[in-house]
Amino acid sequence: MYVDALLTTHADVGTPVAWCDVNATRMSYYDERVRAAYGPDAPLPGRYRPDDFDALLEDVRPDAVIVTSPDWTHHRYVVAALEHGSDVVVEKPLTTSVDKAKAIAAAARESSADLVMTFNYRYSPRNSTVKQLILDGAIGDVTSVHFEWVLDTSHGADYFRRWHREKDRSGGLLVHKATHHFDLVNWWLDDVPATVFALGGLRFYGAENAKARGLGPRPVRSRDDAGRAADPFALDLAADDTLRRLYLEAEGDDGYIRDQDVFGEGITIEDNLNVLVGYERGASLSYTLNAHSPWEGYRVAFNGTAGRLEIEVVESAHKARDAGADVERVRRKGTRIVLQRHWEPAVEVPVPDSPHGAHGPHGHGGGDRLLLDDVFRGPGDDPLGRPAGAADGFRSVAVGLAGNESLVTGRPVPVASLGLPLRADELRPASAP
Repeated sequence: MYVDALLTTHADVGTPVAWCDVNATRMSYYDERVRAAYGPDAPLPGRYRPDDFDALLEDVRPDAVIVTSPDWTHHRYVVAALEHGSDVVVEKPLTTSVDKAKAIAAAARESSADLVMTFNYRYSPRNSTVKQLILDGAIGDVTSVHFEWVLDTSHGADYFRRWHREKDRSGGLLVHKATHHFDLVNWWLDDVPATVFALGGLRFYGAENAKARGLGPRPVRSRDDAGRAADPFALDLAADDTLRRLYLEAEGDDGYIRDQDVFGEGITIEDNLNVLVGYERGASLSYTLNAHSPWEGYRVAFNGTAGRLEIEVVESAHKARDAGADVERVRRKGTRIVLQRHWEPAVEVPVPDSPHGAHGPHGHGGGDRLLLDDVFRGPGDDPLGRPAGAADGFRSVAVGLAGNESLVTGRPVPVASLGLPLRADELRPASAP
């Protein structure tokens, strides 16, 4: 997404000057995109491996570093870039552990460079509409929120094929995926999470669940299964040009397997999660995440002192074995926002169309292009406060980290006990006024 933007819609901002990756095949893939944009003789970005990242910063002295590496490695690039004075744009989640988060906080306090989080769901017109209604006082003061997110057996299953399946690498779905959702609630409420309690477990994917349901022996990779054509959980990397080039043809460089079987051994993340969050100003959140639903989307209900606000988003209505099936006969893709004030009938609130459609360019409800404008050109005057900074990154990941601690201890966790900066002023140097 970022490379394509710098080569096309945001080419006026600057050009990619270096890649840092463990995989030469993937870097070559993006070299091709540079040549396609600038011509066959265009100079290519420099190439560096992760161990040479400090050399990259010294050699190239980039204006900004965009961190899209696996979650557990974010801190090493964020910290080094901030120490060298380069601005940092980091994909969610900020990081995966309290210690790594504290290292980022220390570097942020000592650096004059900016740290920007990319929470693109804030920019989706439907979520922005909800924010505006809350700001307008449509339901008064929000007292409680119920948030249900369901991932279908395509998207949800994909987290169990990749490195995300290992909790020490991704932080589990409470960190990797739900950080998006916790940020939305933090932003909608403009409040700071104070207490977290969580329950959950691996109930559907994984080897033990497969055995309990009588699925029989499973392959290490879906391509190893002779009957994979009949397996709806199998992923054919060769059938998709991008997956083939970025992963299947790149395996020889680093040995990374993109299509591990979702019912195999070694999965340590949860696929069913429930979280309660208490906020400083008194509102509460009940949150549910399921990663094996037959449809994908989310429902959020806000209870307030003056009424109730509900949003339902169906992103994927049905995953059919038969491509010709009527996949939207009952559940239809789309968004519905309903507002009902006390003693008044319910009304449906229209959602403004994205200028780029729900999925383009880049997607996420049409929000990606708006986010890219803020990331590359600088945020303007936004009454909704959509641009996210370092404090927003810490605030969202803190809920997931506290939730993970609660899963282990079985007790509520005060967010303050993590020792992370949750407000912008907490990221200023100790000597600053």
